[in-house]
Amino acid sequence: MKRTLLLILLSAGILAARAQVTVEAAIDSIEMFIGEQVHVTVTATMKEGAKAEFPVFKPTQQIIPGVEVLKSTEMGTKSRDDGFVDRQVVYTLTSFDDTLYYLPPFVVKVDGKPHESKSLALKVVGIEVDTTRMDQFFGPKDVQDNPFQWSDWSTLFWLSILSLVLMAVGYYLYLRLRDNKPIITHIRIVKRLLPHQKAMKEIEQIKADKMQNSENAKEYYTKLTDTLRKYIEDRYGFNAMEMTSSEIIDRLEKALTDESKDAATMKAELRQLFTTADLVKFAKYSTMINENDANLVSAIDFINQTKLENMPTEETVKPELTEADQRTVKTRRTLKAVVTLIVVVCLVLLGYVFYGLYQLLN
Repeated sequence: MKRTLLLILLSAGILAARAQVTVEAAIDSIEMFIGEQVHVTVTATMKEGAKAEFPVFKPTQQIIPGVEVLKSTEMGTKSRDDGFVDRQVVYTLTSFDDTLYYLPPFVVKVDGKPHESKSLALKVVGIEVDTTRMDQFFGPKDVQDNPFQWSDWSTLFWLSILSLVLMAVGYYLYLRLRDNKPIITHIRIVKRLLPHQKAMKEIEQIKADKMQNSENAKEYYTKLTDTLRKYIEDRYGFNAMEMTSSEIIDRLEKALTDESKDAATMKAELRQLFTTADLVKFAKYSTMINENDANLVSAIDFINQTKLENMPTEETVKPELTEADQRTVKTRRTLKAVVTLIVVVCLVLLGYVFYGLYQLLN
């Protein structure tokens, strides 16, 4: 009976020992020089499936004053034959003060229950400097330039070349645009004389030249009838310059519908004028001076009785571009748009290049 009870107690002790969680901390060197690094490996032995929470330190965080944690590395989990697993985390430490440090236990929570490792010691040794032999030491180094790497500069180089090419093309197009003088069209407001004013001006010139008293009757009647033809063409709208005298009289008979005595006299006098003019120009008819004066007065009376005073005296003249001019205008507009686009692209490229240079040089 006693032997059976003893076996039961031993088995329970073994099971309890197996169920125990252990946390161990080991340092790869208990002594280091100032600025060197040592590694502390923390191992947690626990049941498979248990959850462990290791201490977490931020980079350069001090585990104790004077000792910094540079980084922590998870080494993973290793299985054992007895149903337990080992999980390890390695902490990299450094220090810059030469003294002996006491590293407190590392606390690992397994399933929410804290378990501590043993404490550690770390001795930081300073480097002795022989200040009596200063010639053995070198002064501070100057600022070193980074090695040239084409990959850092290639993009900026080719963008610079592209911007130069675009600027050359833009300048060439600008010269083309500048040398080809633009087609400028102006809408003009022209003041014009009324038909009767132009005719009276011509007659006044005839009178001033005393053509009715000249021996050259043909020149006189040619000038007088041409003045009347132009007036009739402007006043009534048919091509009197290309019509015979009889055709002009027939068209006027239809246009002048007034049957008054003055209108009939005016038509008769105008017919007589054109008949006399045809005889002088084509039949070498000789006229008297008083006959020339009478025909001149008849022409003036016809103009005064048929004139219109309320016709517009200003005319808007809009120049019409030829097809070649229109093509030139389109070409100039296209060149302006292309030059503007090139300027914008060059500004963007140069801004990017200068920004990249600033980043590389600083």
